Amino acid sequence: MTTPPTGQIRAPLAETAWNEPAALVTAMLNPALIAALLSTAADAYTQRQASGMPWALSFIAAPMALHQGTRIALPSSTRTHLTTWISRYPVLRVGFPHRAKVMVAPVRSGLRFALRHNVLELHHDCIRPVSKPRTRPAQDTEMDDILRCARLIGAWMAENEAAAIFAGLGVEP
Repeated sequence: MTTPPTGQIRAPLAETAWNEPAALVTAMLNPALIAALLSTAADAYTQRQASGMPWALSFIAAPMALHQGTRIALPSSTRTHLTTWISRYPVLRVGFPHRAKVMVAPVRSGLRFALRHNVLELHHDCIRPVSKPRTRPAQDTEMDDILRCARLIGAWMAENEAAAIFAGLGVEP
């Protein structure tokens, strides 16, 4: 291990998957995938709140939908209140701020991709899907799971105040 000029110690090469992206993680940070999951979340949100999903919630939806542990722990419907779910899974909540921080740049890229390719439109501070996806991924695939969870997360977020969502997950917009 070498000491850089700043005096800080470099981390060893064996980092976590979030710090040293493997092929699968890199694929999951693909702007097109993030655009698809944000469009799905925004569609579910817009069905409950016509104004659209506040774009800042993109930084909540993507890290939740892409994190396998979170997807496994999500309820099957929005009948479970978000704050109840957060209290049942404190380990997921504790790790969320780090996952959200790591995802800022990929989410920005996904938002730009979605806006540039007319997947999403920005109206005031809210995003809305431009159209429904023409094809669905094969059932029982990871892509299907991500989009199913994105739909649940979008609907769930529509039932809560954005500030409460950020506070509950321990992050700031």
